[in-house]
Amino acid sequence: MSIRVVVADDQEIARTGLTMILNAQPDIEVVGEAADGRQAVELARRLRPDVCLFDIRMPVLDGIEATRALAGPTVDDPLAVVVITTFDLDDYVYAALRAGARGFLLKDSGRTMLTQAVRAAASGDALIAPSITARLLGAFANTGPASPPAQPIDELTDREEQILVAVASGRTNNEIADEFHITLSTVKTHIASLMAKLSARNRVEIAMWAYETNRVRNGFRR
Repeated sequence: MSIRVVVADDQEIARTGLTMILNAQPDIEVVGEAADGRQAVELARRLRPDVCLFDIRMPVLDGIEATRALAGPTVDDPLAVVVITTFDLDDYVYAALRAGARGFLLKDSGRTMLTQAVRAAASGDALIAPSITARLLGAFANTGPASPPAQPIDELTDREEQILVAVASGRTNNEIADEFHITLSTVKTHIASLMAKLSARNRVEIAMWAYETNRVRNGFRR
C-alpha cells in the first residue's frame, strides 16, 4: 500500500515541486495539499494520512501550531509530521520538534532525503540527518528547554548512553551497528529501551533529550 501524504506550503510552486517528487515514488501518494496551516490541520484530520509534510512558515496557522494540533503531547492519536525549513532564516525548528514533529528537513536537502524522511515517519521512525542534526538541534538547544529535562525512569546503561549520543549525532541504525560491532536487532532493542526510559515517542525526542541534558553539544559528545 502507498504511503499517503498531505503536503502544506503557502508557496504554490513549492507545493507543486514536493508533490511531483513524492508522487514519482512507487510507494508514496500525495492525497491532499494545503496553502495554510489551518487548512492543513482540517485536511489532515479528515484524510488521516500516514505522513504530514509541513512548511513552518505558513499564514493563518503556522507549521508549529499545526504540528502541535496534530501531533502534540495532548493528542490522543497523533499523526506523523515532518517539517521543512530554511535553516538560515527560520528560528522555529526547535519549537516544532517540541510540538511533536517526527522529522525535519532543510528545503535544499534534495529528493532523496525528502523521500527517506517520509518513509521513516510512516514506519514510526524519524529522520535525523547528520548534515543538519548538529546545525539545528545544536543551535536550538542553546535556547534551553521550556522546563527542566525529565529524568529517565531507570538509569541508562553505559551502552545506552553510547547509543543515545549516536542517535543525537544523526547516525542511522546501520551505522550504529557498525560502529559498536553489534547486530541491527540489538541496536533496535537499545533504542526501544531508550524510548521507554525517556518517555520519548521517537528518535527526535531521544536526540532532543540528549541535547537538553548536555550529553552532546553541536553534534559532539560533551
